[in-house]
Amino acid sequence: PFYLSVCLSVSQLNSSWLNATWVVAKSLLTLQSVITNLSLSLSNLAISFRGHDEVREMRSEINPSSLFKQNYVFAKFALSFLLIGLAFRLFVSDSIRLSSSVVQEPPVSESITENESPLASLPIQRPDDGDSSATFTSNNESLINRTETCDIFVGKWVPDPSGPLYTNESCHAIEAHQNCMKNGRPDSGYLYWRWTPRDCELAKFDPDKFLDTMKDKSWAFIGDSISRNHVQSLLCILSQAGEAIEVYHDKEHRSKRWYFPAHNFTLAVIWTPFLVKADIFEDINGVSSSEIQLHLDELDKKWTEQYKNYDYAVIAGGKWFLKTAIYHENDTVMGCHYCPGKNLTELGFDYAYRKALQLVLSFVTNSEHRAFVFFRTTTPDHFENGEWFSGGTCNRTIPFKGGEVDLKDVDKIMRDIELEEVGTAVEMGSQKGVTLALLDTTQMSLLRPDAHPGPYRQFQPFAQDKNAKVQNDCLHWCLPGPIDSWNDLVMEMLVNLSKGNLH
Repeated sequence: PFYLSVCLSVSQLNSSWLNATWVVAKSLLTLQSVITNLSLSLSNLAISFRGHDEVREMRSEINPSSLFKQNYVFAKFALSFLLIGLAFRLFVSDSIRLSSSVVQEPPVSESITENESPLASLPIQRPDDGDSSATFTSNNESLINRTETCDIFVGKWVPDPSGPLYTNESCHAIEAHQNCMKNGRPDSGYLYWRWTPRDCELAKFDPDKFLDTMKDKSWAFIGDSISRNHVQSLLCILSQAGEAIEVYHDKEHRSKRWYFPAHNFTLAVIWTPFLVKADIFEDINGVSSSEIQLHLDELDKKWTEQYKNYDYAVIAGGKWFLKTAIYHENDTVMGCHYCPGKNLTELGFDYAYRKALQLVLSFVTNSEHRAFVFFRTTTPDHFENGEWFSGGTCNRTIPFKGGEVDLKDVDKIMRDIELEEVGTAVEMGSQKGVTLALLDTTQMSLLRPDAHPGPYRQFQPFAQDKNAKVQNDCLHWCLPGPIDSWNDLVMEMLVNLSKGNLH
């Protein structure tokens, strides 16, 4: 009975022990009976099992002789020790298994109550147990793009009730196609999110601190219309702290330059969609009258001749490389990308993109002018149910979570080329005292399908007809919008450059 009560107590710790404990208990009861029969002279009372009260009375009335009492106590002690050891063994074994299962249990992801978008077009993957952003880290290890303690390019978007640093009313530099609020976009939830790195805090952009740092300096954004989108974002933020005067623009208003007199700071955007020399035959709406002629062995002088004038530069390639183009090298047609009927070798856009980046990065690393250069990675679009020319739309109103979306194949190809070529250039440049860093905005941009102009690239597109079919812009960003967070990254990288912590 003593052993039985111990077994029952132990069995309450884990129901899986119950059967084994009962078997042990029965065996012990049998052994106790044998010992008791050996003490015939002392067992005048009949042993019966009629309930717990009778069992207790039977134990209190037994009074064996000293020899048998010693044997009995010894046996009782030995069996008790055996039982406790068995119970401990079972407890430890199960505890280890239980502990292992708890450690392997994936953490519960932080969730936010959200309304599902009515649009279901891209095959969306269900969130997995891991952090999808991990797929963006393995190839970045050798690049100058992180501080000693934190990779600022890996993270998630979190709600930010404070909202943007400016509005479409407080900034007058917003291009009409990106002025979503003025154009009638009815929702504003996309304005209240903040990029947060996984392993650290990222400070919001401080326009006063930036302008103080840029006193007597100059900065150029070199690339296509996404670079212009970016510089307008920066200009809007800076205009809250200092007056900017537009001092130059080209005929198409694609390249511009501003001057901040209080800080003697110049900010510019140089439009060069291929970075290399290109003969382009397109109108303002992107309608082409002939194939683009791309010279892969000659950089675009539009930016190279100005490069020496700037202390800082953000350089980026882009989606223009996906267009139909004829490729030239050494004054010879080498092939093309998507040129059916031309009887030319299909080299693919990746061939041209790699060649162009190699030429650009070689120029930067071998230039006598020592600018601080950031190479910005490719920007994914979010067209669904088609492309920009075939009715594609972007109607989502909340960010993606990690694991819900993957890069399209073309974006992955371009980004892989960027990582490889910039990685090589960083290594070569470091030997020559060149500061070259990767501004990796790809992942954070991928997670924001909700912040494109969409149909609101035009002013009040549904004013006359609520069901009107209008062209969507699912590549550029509304201003204000998530592209403002790109400047948070730039500011953090500048701070760490000054501290020598960027590596």
